[in-house]
Amino acid sequence: MLLTRGAGSRSSLLRAALGLGPRPGPGPGTGRAASGAPGQGWLQPAGYDTGVKVYNSLTRRKDPLIVSNVDAVSWYSCGPTVYDHAHLGHACSYVRFDIIRRILSRVFGCNIIMVMGVTDVDDKIIKRANEMNVSPASLANLYEEDFKQDMAALKVLPPTVYLRVTDNIPQIIAFIEGVIARGHAYCTAKGNVYFDLQSRGDKYGRLVGVAPGPVGEPVDSDKRHPSDFALWKAVKPQEPAWASPWGNGRPGWHIECSTICRAAASQPGPVVLQVLRGQSCTGWCRLGPDSCSVRFCGTRGFSGTGHVAGEQKCHRPRCVTLDSVTLLFILVFGSHLDIHSGGIDLAFPHHENEIAQCEAFHQCRQWGNYFLHAGHLHVKGKEKMSKSLKNYITIKDFLRAASPDVFRLFCLRSGYRSAVDYGDGALLEAQRLLHAVAAFAEDARAYMRGQLAGGPVQEDALWESLGRTKGAVQEALADDFNTPGAVDAVMGLVHHGNRQLKAASEEPGGPRSPAVFGAIVSYVEQFFETVGVSLVDRQCAAGAGGPAVLHSVVEELVRFRLKVRQFALATGEASGEAQRQQLLERRPLLEACDALRRDLAAHGVSIKEQHVHVGATGPEDRRPQTRELRTREAQSALSPDKSFILKFPVVAV
Repeated sequence: MLLTRGAGSRSSLLRAALGLGPRPGPGPGTGRAASGAPGQGWLQPAGYDTGVKVYNSLTRRKDPLIVSNVDAVSWYSCGPTVYDHAHLGHACSYVRFDIIRRILSRVFGCNIIMVMGVTDVDDKIIKRANEMNVSPASLANLYEEDFKQDMAALKVLPPTVYLRVTDNIPQIIAFIEGVIARGHAYCTAKGNVYFDLQSRGDKYGRLVGVAPGPVGEPVDSDKRHPSDFALWKAVKPQEPAWASPWGNGRPGWHIECSTICRAAASQPGPVVLQVLRGQSCTGWCRLGPDSCSVRFCGTRGFSGTGHVAGEQKCHRPRCVTLDSVTLLFILVFGSHLDIHSGGIDLAFPHHENEIAQCEAFHQCRQWGNYFLHAGHLHVKGKEKMSKSLKNYITIKDFLRAASPDVFRLFCLRSGYRSAVDYGDGALLEAQRLLHAVAAFAEDARAYMRGQLAGGPVQEDALWESLGRTKGAVQEALADDFNTPGAVDAVMGLVHHGNRQLKAASEEPGGPRSPAVFGAIVSYVEQFFETVGVSLVDRQCAAGAGGPAVLHSVVEELVRFRLKVRQFALATGEASGEAQRQQLLERRPLLEACDALRRDLAAHGVSIKEQHVHVGATGPEDRRPQTRELRTREAQSALSPDKSFILKFPVVAV
């Protein structure tokens, strides 16, 4: 679903939806205008005010973020279309929303219930599977697991649950039946089902303000109107298909998320809290959670065995039994959704069509309360990183040379709604900032232990700076998750602390002030931990950027050791007793080299050495020197347990 489905003609509309540019007026070929001014018709939810003001794509302004229940904030995230490796453009969106999720949970006390849909049947999946001569299902399974590994490597928290399209086909069919029954969709003679966009009247186009006109339709199209979109696609040769009332086929793109998000529960609140707290459903259902059989029907809603009086069991043939996980999320989400997120390229048509489907199905005025959209990752200053432009870097390739913490700080230094330029300069600056923070933390700890020479500091000024920083960070995060402002405030505190440490080292003696530095270090580390950045690994090797950097460090260390050995064994013009005396004097150097070799072996680094003849003027190879650096391929690129084999010349007389 992080998949671009359209041309660049929508770019001005999408930028406007993010509040990053002017909104174009309707013109020739633009399409029809949506109803009303920005925000008109939006219903401010009732519930818990989080204290955050968030930019809502529905209103194109910052609105108070009010959730139905702080103990169960419902959040749906569009997930991947799993036909290939994910790239940094995808990573940027997922990392940004992971940061927001962590902030809402750890700063503003929200318990987030996040569902992520996985599109595992799609035109691109089918095409790629045919090219590779594998089944679409096996291809999708492969890249779904690949995606999850990439997210773990980036330290993105997993959603509360992943839901695949192919696991929800009966629910999708029931949902489509409900939309048809309510007069918003129609079936054709070919077995396709389309959403009747004209049935929405002027309610369509709320996210982008002006709905772009439809692209050219094929001459054999069976749509009533060119703008109608597919809910169910009739089967084609060599494509996966499922049985349905309209014939064999598969779901359309937009219906997937609507179905996964859907709900029809009449009593969501108490049940959700009981399940979340690990309690049984006693009082809501007379049977225990292991015995309760709950069923869901697209037309009738919930039914089951042992429910409270007033509910009836549904006997429709396509009424499906829901497992406990699916039931939980239907109960949490109800007919309204707190937060919906995705890349800005999904605002139209994907999210716009989701709104149309869900409000038609649930017959409600407002299905999703807040739509959050992340800006693109750009390369070369203007191009969006995408597979279609062939300008992408896979997440795996990136992490072979850089740290996930560096990439996360790179994302933190720009607002989540803004486009961000990818380049070596920005990544190096993020790495430099991480190094500076880690170095300050280490120096401050050394000062607290008395290992750093220093005298008195302006303690009152530091306490005041700490309090001011806490307020500035809280204010920034409450203002549409302004992470650049929060990071700037924290870095200002670090710079102030560094200046005080430097001044103290220049004037040794006098009373020390360890408490204030302890409080500052604790707060700085807590801030970065909150947004998912770890400083612990950098206290020993600040600025380490990943396996490639580690390789370089080991090579430099071994190269230095080689030069020391060569010096220790080279006797120049000396001969006889003079040569033996030189070797005796330099033996401690050789012993140190041997000790280093043993110590490195304890950390998984093995040095394999060749013999080199030492002539009158120094060492000389009897055969070509070789150097080889290998890692265990089976190990994760992020694993600290590395094994190296390095081959360098060893000097022998």
